[in-house]
Amino acid sequence: MTVTLESKLHMPVNRGPLVPRPRLAALLGDGTTVTLTLVSAPAGFGKTTLLADALAAAGRPVAWLSLDRDDNDPARFWTYVATALSRPPESSLTALLNDLAVRTTDVVLVLDDYHVIDATEIHDGMAFLLEHLPPRAHVVIAGRADPPFPLARMRASGELVEIRAADLRFTPDEAAAYLGDAVGPDLAPADVAALEERTEGWIAALQLAALSLRGRSDISGVVARFAGTDRYVVDYLVEEVLAHQPDAVRDFLLRTAVLDRLTGPLCDAVTGRDDGTRMLVELERANLFLVPLDDHREWYRYHHLFADVLRARLPGGQAPLLHGRASVWHERHDQPEDAVRHALAAGDVDRAARLMELAVPEIRRTRQDTLFLGWLGALPDDVVRRSPVLSVFRGWMFMLTGDLDAFERRLDDAERAAPPAADSAELRRLPATIAVYRASIAQARGDLAGTAEHARRALALAGPDDHLARGGGYGFLGLAAWAEGDVTTALETFGRSVTSLYTGGNLVDALSGTVLLADMWRAAGRPDTARGLLERAVAGAPSDAADLHVALSELDHATGDHDSARRHLDTAVVLDERVRTAAGRSRWFVAASLLAEADEAVRLLDEAEAHHLPGHLPEVRPVPAMRARVRITQGRLADAADWARERGVTVADEARHLREYDHLTLVRLLLAQRRAAQAVPLLERLLDAAESSGRAGSAVEIRRLLALAREGRSPTPVPDLTDREQQVLRLLAGEGSGPQIARELYVTQNTLRTHTKHIFTKLAVTDRRAAVRRAHELGLLYPDPSHHVVTPGRSSAP
Repeated sequence: MTVTLESKLHMPVNRGPLVPRPRLAALLGDGTTVTLTLVSAPAGFGKTTLLADALAAAGRPVAWLSLDRDDNDPARFWTYVATALSRPPESSLTALLNDLAVRTTDVVLVLDDYHVIDATEIHDGMAFLLEHLPPRAHVVIAGRADPPFPLARMRASGELVEIRAADLRFTPDEAAAYLGDAVGPDLAPADVAALEERTEGWIAALQLAALSLRGRSDISGVVARFAGTDRYVVDYLVEEVLAHQPDAVRDFLLRTAVLDRLTGPLCDAVTGRDDGTRMLVELERANLFLVPLDDHREWYRYHHLFADVLRARLPGGQAPLLHGRASVWHERHDQPEDAVRHALAAGDVDRAARLMELAVPEIRRTRQDTLFLGWLGALPDDVVRRSPVLSVFRGWMFMLTGDLDAFERRLDDAERAAPPAADSAELRRLPATIAVYRASIAQARGDLAGTAEHARRALALAGPDDHLARGGGYGFLGLAAWAEGDVTTALETFGRSVTSLYTGGNLVDALSGTVLLADMWRAAGRPDTARGLLERAVAGAPSDAADLHVALSELDHATGDHDSARRHLDTAVVLDERVRTAAGRSRWFVAASLLAEADEAVRLLDEAEAHHLPGHLPEVRPVPAMRARVRITQGRLADAADWARERGVTVADEARHLREYDHLTLVRLLLAQRRAAQAVPLLERLLDAAESSGRAGSAVEIRRLLALAREGRSPTPVPDLTDREQQVLRLLAGEGSGPQIARELYVTQNTLRTHTKHIFTKLAVTDRRAAVRRAHELGLLYPDPSHHVVTPGRSSAP
C-alpha cells in the first residue's frame, strides 16, 4: 500500500556545518549499555538532527524508522519495524534475529516522532519488546511526549538513558557557535546573549532568528524586537521569513503546506504550476525548513513546526481545494492511503467513501484493520450506510467489541442496500463476504451447525478467483469440524482454507491458519507433520513469523527441548508483528507459561487470559484449565477443586472435544485426590471419542491417564513420555532397524540412542523388547495415526 516506504526508513542526512555537542553524544553512547534511550522534548529541539548526527558519527548499524499518524495500524507499524531491522549491513533480517543473542556488535532501532503513535496495542507490543530485548539490540525513541512504558522501572534498573529538553537546549556557547556560523561576524555578543536568553536554547527558534537576520543592516533592532514578547516569537519570526520571500516562493510554501510529503509532480498538481521540482531544490538550498526523505532528493517534507505555521496562514477556503487536488494525484499514482487522507481533509466524504471501497481488497489481503476502521470512523454514519461494502466493515467494529447482534444488523443493512446488478468487483464478492462474516458470528456464538451452514453458503457464492471468501468458507467449515473433534474433516477442509489464502496473497491470515493447521496435526498424533508445516512457513515469510515461532516453541516444549523453545519465544518477541493480534499475544503468554515455574506460570496465564478474545476460535485448551493444572502440580488442590465447581466439570459429563481438556484436567485432580476410580468411566468415554475421531494425539494422553487411574497410583506410576519419545517408542514396536528409525525421524543415530536411553529409564527396562512389552502393559502404544487421518499433501502446505 505504501509506495514511499524508502522515505520512512531513511536516516536524515544533516546539511551544512553542525554545532559539536559532545555531551549529548556521550549520553547517546551510554545507550549502548541499556535497553532504551529516550529523547523526549517539544517540537523544534533538534531531536532528529542530534540522533542522525551522533549515530552517523558513531558508525554503528542503525535501523531508522520515521513515524507518522498512519502508523497507528499495528500491522503497518510492525511491518515497518521488521523492514527497518533488515537494513543493518551485518546480516539479513532472518540471520539478525536468529543471531541477536550472540552478536558481537550492537544494532540500534530508532523510532523517530513516536509521539504520533496512540494505538494501545502498539504501545503494549513495544513495552513487551523492550522487556525481552536481546543484549546486543538497543532502542532509541524520539518524540514530543513520554511513551506509556514502565519508564520508572527501567530507570530504577539502569536500563534507561534519558535526553530531555533541558539537555537538548543550546548552551550559551553552542548558541553563539550556531549563530556565528549562520549569521556571520556582525552579530554582537550582546545580541547572541539576548537571543539565547529569550529562546532558552530552543533550536528551532534560533534557526528562525538566523534566517530573519540574514542580510539585515539593523541586526540589533531585529534582536531587540524579537526579545519583546515570548509567546509571539515563532509567529513573528515566520512572518519575517515569509515577508522576505518572493511572492512565487511564498505562494508555493503556503499551497504545498497541506502535504505531508512533497515531490515535484505532486506539488505541480496541487499548486497548478509546473515548477515543483525546481522549487524544492531551491528551498532546500535556501535552508527553508525542507527535509529530504531519500537519497535521490525526490521526496521531501517541511519541518513540522514550519509546516504548522504555514498551514495556519493559508488563506481561508483554499485548503479543501488543495487537499482535493492532492487526493486525485495520489489516487492516480496508486497511493490509496494518501488519497483517502486528503479526501477526508477536503471534506469530500463521498469521494473518500469511494476510495475506501476501492482499497478494500488490499486492506483485507494485508489485514490493515486498524487503518481501515480509522477511516470508517471519520465518515458520517449515513455515508457508510449508503455503501453496502463499507457497512459490512463498519459492522466488523462491533464484532471486535463483542456486540454480535449489532454486527448482524449491519450485515442485514448491507444486504438490503446492495444493488441488484453489481457494478464493481467488491460488490460482486459481497454476498460471499457476508456469508463468511455470518459464519464468524455463528462461530463466536458456539453455533456449530450455523457456522457450517454459512460457510457452505460462502463457498457456493464465491467465484473461482475469490480466494479470500473461499479461504474463509473452508476455514469456518474446518473450525466447525475441529470444534466437534472431527480431526479428519478439519484437516482436509482447513488445509484447503490455508491454500486458498496463500493463493489470494492473504499472507497474514494464511500464516495464522498454518498455526491452527499445525495444532490439528498435533491432535492427530503427527507432531512431525505439524513441525514441517511451521518450519516451511517460517522460511517463506521470516518477517511475519511471530505466531509460527510461538507454535514451534510449544512443539519444542512437548519434546523436552526447552532451550529451543525459549529461543523461539525470544524470536517471536523481536519479530512481533502482530504480537499484533490479541490472539497471538495470548498464545505467547501460554507458551511462556509452559517454561516457567509454578507461580510465574500462573502470572503468565493470567496475562494470557487478559488478552484472550472469547469466541473467535474454538477453545480446545481453555486458560482456566491450564491454570488449574499448575495448581495441581503445586498441591493446591482446593484451588483446582474451586475451578472444577465454577466450570461445572463432572465425571458424568458427555465426552465432547471442546470439554476434553477440562475433563482431563479434572482427571488429574481426581488422581491427586486419590479418587482415581471415579475417573475411569469418564476416561473410557473420552478414549472412545478420541479414537473414533482420529485424535491419536489425545488418545496417547488419555491412555496414560487411564492406566494411572486403573492402577490407583501404584508404586510404579505410568511414565510421562514426551511427544518425540512416544514417536520413538511406536517405531521401536515395529520391525525397523535403528538406522531406519533414525532416517524416518530425520535424526542422527546418536540422537535416536539418546531418546531410546530416556525411554528405557522411564520404563525401568534395559532393552527394546522389554520396553515394548512394558509399553503395551501401560497402554502407551496406540495404532499408527496415519490410519485415521488424511495424508498431508501439497494442498495443505504453505
